[in-house]
Amino acid sequence: MSDPQTNNSEQDFELLSFRIEEQEYCVDIMSVREIRGWTKATPLPFSPPHVKGVINLRGTVLPVIDLSARLGIGSIDGEEQNVIIVVSIGEEMAGLLVDAVSDILTVPRRELQSPPEIGADPSSCCVEGLLLVEGKLIRVLDLKIILPGDTKDAA
Repeated sequence: MSDPQTNNSEQDFELLSFRIEEQEYCVDIMSVREIRGWTKATPLPFSPPHVKGVINLRGTVLPVIDLSARLGIGSIDGEEQNVIIVVSIGEEMAGLLVDAVSDILTVPRRELQSPPEIGADPSSCCVEGLLLVEGKLIRVLDLKIILPGDTKDAA
């Protein structure tokens, strides 16, 4: 009989990859609820700069996070070609505004590499790991850090 913990670490896992500007990121597909075209968000006063506002998703009000602004890269204006990835962590749901969805990746869990310690760089804390796929390094985002409690307050 095999050790379930060993098998678990050797299993493949699926990731949804997407682009922000020319950079590739991905999140665990198990946290993705749906992918939507751009919907204009209703801005809320005093919300953090990376929160575009809220949308009504079949009766549920969700904050829409400009992931580019959240990662300190810049800002996405929200145009027809942009995409909102609806994700959930526990009971918290949010929409992530990105430039475009790229692919679904299936990779062995052992290929996920830890990001290097970069010190006080705040962007390093939201990267759960790095994957080398077809010669490109793709960052796996930690949604627990991307979806802080303050987005819930903004909704």
